[in-house]
Order: sequence, then C-alpha cells, then structure tokens
Amino acid sequence: MSFFEEYFEFRKYNTDVRTEVLAGLTTFMTMAYIIFVNPAILSDAIGKEAIPSLVTATALSAGVATIIMGLYAKKPFALAPGMGLNAFFAYSVVLGMGYPWQVALAAVFVEGIIFIILSVTKFRTLVIDAIPVSQKYAIGAGIGLFLTLIGMKNAGIVVGSEATLVTLGVENFAKPEFWIAMLGLVIAAGLMVRRIPGALLIAIIVATIVAVAVGVAPPPESLFALPTLEHTLFKMDLAGLINFGAFGIVFAFFMVDFFDTLGTVAGLSAKAGFMREDGSIPDSEKILLTDAIGTTFGAVLGTSTVTTYIESAAGIEEGGRTGLTALVVGVLFLIVGLFVSPIASIIPAAATAPALILVGFLMLTVVRDIDFDDLTEAIPAFIALVTIPYTFSIAHGIGAGFISYAVLKLIAGRGREVHWLLYILAIVFAVYFLYEGGLITF
Repeated sequence: MSFFEEYFEFRKYNTDVRTEVLAGLTTFMTMAYIIFVNPAILSDAIGKEAIPSLVTATALSAGVATIIMGLYAKKPFALAPGMGLNAFFAYSVVLGMGYPWQVALAAVFVEGIIFIILSVTKFRTLVIDAIPVSQKYAIGAGIGLFLTLIGMKNAGIVVGSEATLVTLGVENFAKPEFWIAMLGLVIAAGLMVRRIPGALLIAIIVATIVAVAVGVAPPPESLFALPTLEHTLFKMDLAGLINFGAFGIVFAFFMVDFFDTLGTVAGLSAKAGFMREDGSIPDSEKILLTDAIGTTFGAVLGTSTVTTYIESAAGIEEGGRTGLTALVVGVLFLIVGLFVSPIASIIPAAATAPALILVGFLMLTVVRDIDFDDLTEAIPAFIALVTIPYTFSIAHGIGAGFISYAVLKLIAGRGREVHWLLYILAIVFAVYFLYEGGLITF
C-alpha cells in the first residue's frame, strides 16, 4: 500500500489515486476563474496597478489553504478568496463606506483571528445555533443577487437612471464591450448546460481573446511572469481599524464568512456522503479551522476573505472523497496561478461579468430550502435577500434580516423560538442603523 493510499484511507472511501487526481483537476478547472475575477474586483478598490500582486495573493492563498485542507482535514474541499466577500470588500466597505482598503484588509485579518478562536472553542456551536437556517440561506441568496447586479452593470446590461434607479443599458448595445459580455455569457451558460467543467474559466478566456482581437483590451506583454506581492503584502492597517472604529465591518465579514462556510461545508459533506444521520459532520472543527487560517493568511498576503468553495462539488461528483483531491487543487493553484498575472492584467470587465452573473445564479438556488409556508421565517428571509442587492451592502442585509426575524417572531407570539444571542445581534444592528441615520450619537 502506497503512502497516499494509507494516509488518505483509500479503502475506507473506496477510491484510488487516479480518481482523486481527476477529481482535483475537475475542481480546479471549475473554480480557476477566481484567479482572474478576484483581482478584477479587488483592483477596483485597490488600484489596477495592484493586479499582479492580487493574482499572486489569490493563487497563493487558495493554494496554501487548499493544501492544508487536504493534508490536515483530509477532505476533498478547495478554498479560495470568496465571491461576494470580495465584492463586499471592494464595493461596500472601500468604495461605498469610504474606508481605506488597508483598513478593510485589517478587518478581514481580525475576522480570521476571531474565526480561528471560535473554531477551537465551544462558542462556535453557540453562534451556529443562534442564527436561523432561513437567514443563512437568505444571506447566501442575497449575495448571489448582489454579484449578479455587479456583473450586469459591468456587462452594460443595466445602467443608472434618475427615473427608475436602474434601466436597460440600450446605449451600450453599440459598444463592443457589451457584445463581448454577451458572448461570454452564452458560452458559459452553454457549457454549464452541457455540464462541461471549467465553463466560467473557458468563457473568460474566449471573451478576453475576442476583446484583444477587436481592440477592447491590449495584448499581454507576455504570457507568464514571476509572482509578486509588492502592492499587497503586509498592507493591513490595524491602527486605522481602531481609529475608524470599523468593528461593524469586522462583524459583517465574520458573519458572512462563518455562515457561508458552514452552509457550503454542510452541502459538500452531504453530497460526498460524510454527513452522519444526526446531521453532524466528521472533522468539522478541522474544516472550519482550515478556513479560518486561510482567511488570516490571505489578509496578510493582501486579499479578501478565503472560504470553502461550493465548486468543490464538481470534484466530488467525479469521485473525489479524500484530501488528495484538495492537494491536487492546491498544487495546481500554485503552479498555474502564480505565473499568469500578465494575462489577468488585460482581462476586461466585460469578460469577467458573465462569471459574476452565473455565480449569482448558483448562489441563488438555496432559496428552495427556505420554508415559505412559515411566514415568520419566509418574510425575514425575503427582507435579508432583497436588502443586500438593493442597498449594495451585505452588512445591511444581515442586519435587516436579523431585526425583522426577531420582531416578527415576537409579534407572532413565538419569541421563545429565537435564540437569545440573535436578540442581542438584532439590537446591535438596530443601534447601528440608528447611528448611521444620525438619530443617535455616541
């Protein structure tokens, strides 16, 4: 018996090296788009000159975190900077609230430390139990709509309007960027329908080639370059985080990261057959700790929150059941991702827009798990879901969802169904909203 077979317990999971390697390749192809999309999003807040560093930070954080998942937790789950969390970082915290991106990085770092502490203590269970399942699903779906809105904006499908807030971007129909985005969307959706791995990555590459051919994007100066972290390494401003009093941002990052991870891990574990009859997940502490370490490490490198990817389901579907699948994914991120910054630097927003739109679709599918027959669950879920995209803020959506959940349960005479910690969180968010509106001061 080889080292791999013994260490990853191949007999227990009825698998072999070939199956695990193919599963790793499949997962990597499915989520490799993040190498290009994450730098594109974060560079809107940090600056386009930082794209080479952001590519390195994305690939390195994904590679290291996924390798840890494979070797320590021994699960076929891959990690990378999370979609939705990167948009919250760039568009809500930095561009929306006006915080320096170095302060936002500090918030991600502190959130990761908190996540690590919770992952090794029993308080983790308390927090998990406090948040209703319907709110967890709603937050995920709301983030999906948030990403879709950003993607449609980048594609030129929707534009601002004084009369209707947003409207169809008919003026963009004559622009090549619009049709490049449409081409990418058709390719990505078509490949997804055909269940071809790497649909989003292939669409980004094809759209970028077309963009270069028609002069929308410049050709890359080279195909590969040495990795760099010049613009992002150790740029966290912890003192600024304290001076700005941006601890609400830390809370928002934590809430989304923590519960997105829990939902993803639960779904992947169920698909892989790991989940026990009572709903518990073997080695869940190791999985969550790996996620938390990835987030902290990613912040040091200069990227937003690292989290477990639902795209890992593609590798599980191919038969991946052990940490060797994750190990393959992590190594591929390090081999491929660290050297493609010249290509990432020329990819236009029109080429990545289809990925944002379709990732939004994938995240929205969890709404089917919300109990719409119970209005005390469904209405707060709806409020959280729509508040996130309509206010362009994940934090606002979480707050609105928690407050409405607590209030409606009380009105229905079912206040005892609400965990005491959720009441505290609802009050905290209510005070935060009143403070933001200038109705109270400290």
